[in-house]
Amino acid sequence: MAQHNCEQCSIRAKYDKAPKSLIGRFWRWHINFCPGWKKYMNSLDEETKNVLKEKYNLK
Repeated sequence: MAQHNCEQCSIRAKYDKAPKSLIGRFWRWHINFCPGWKKYMNSLDEETKNVLKEKYNLK
């Protein structure tokens, strides 16, 4: 199983602390098309995936 850095991403942490900051908004925009984020999300179980979808307002 490939390991993903999304859990430890420093830019994601900045979003979590200040979602309206420039870096936070960049990260949120970026995950809409990031292939690494998509692989990360697909590697998660449904419960964890649903928590992240709600937390980050994803479809």
